[in-house]
Amino acid sequence: MSELTVAAVQMCSTPEPADNMQWLEWLFASLPAARPLLVVLPECFAAFGSEDGSPYGEQLGDGRVQDWLGKQALAHNIWLLAGSLGIRTDAGDKITASSLLFAPNGQRTTRYDKRHLFDVDVADNVGSYRESSYTEPGQQIVVVDIEGFNIGLSICYDLRFPEHFRAMAEQGLDLIAVPAAFTAVTGKAHWQPLLQARAIENQCYVVAAGQCGQHPNGRETHGHSMVIDPWGQVTSDSGKQLGIIVDSISRQRLNDVRQAIPALKHRR
Repeated sequence: MSELTVAAVQMCSTPEPADNMQWLEWLFASLPAARPLLVVLPECFAAFGSEDGSPYGEQLGDGRVQDWLGKQALAHNIWLLAGSLGIRTDAGDKITASSLLFAPNGQRTTRYDKRHLFDVDVADNVGSYRESSYTEPGQQIVVVDIEGFNIGLSICYDLRFPEHFRAMAEQGLDLIAVPAAFTAVTGKAHWQPLLQARAIENQCYVVAAGQCGQHPNGRETHGHSMVIDPWGQVTSDSGKQLGIIVDSISRQRLNDVRQAIPALKHRR
């Protein structure tokens, strides 16, 4: 495959999964006709911003959101990357923040659990974030083949750890998927530079799908879902608009950048 169409969805998710799934069904009606198509949803797409901070979670392979994801992938003949969904752990009171990939036949093919947890203090309406209080960190780097392109999986705070992505590059990396819910404060300062850095240093594409706007618990997210090419050029940017951006990744563009500056071959 010489090209793959990609779509990043920007949302302002509510705490109620039914509302978010209904909005996505409306949005999916306007998906581009090009196939193959990879659609990337943001972090916590199904439920976000609850007043008590409790995460939404399902048992792996058993839940209304997972059932819905498989049906949507099949109905629209798309690769669907569910940005992050809480998957219950054996610990009982904790979840993993998991990206689940569904193939065009509706089957789940891949799972990635967020490795780096957002335990930070931010000068915003929330102030303090302690993701580790309800989330177990993942342990595995995940790179998956989609239509002949190697896709590296990450979630939000992972973006700040270049070694995560360099480990993917060791396996061959063409595109990084970054579902996120960056805060407005950290997003304004760091979101785009970090995305561009990951694209440039790994000479690959980046597709980043974000939450955007004011959520019921007062949290404000940055938006600016983007597609960035291997030269570090932003080719699509959603700004603050909810909806979908569509772009494509090209094998020829990857080859051209890597041949012009063969930095990956010059590593010591």
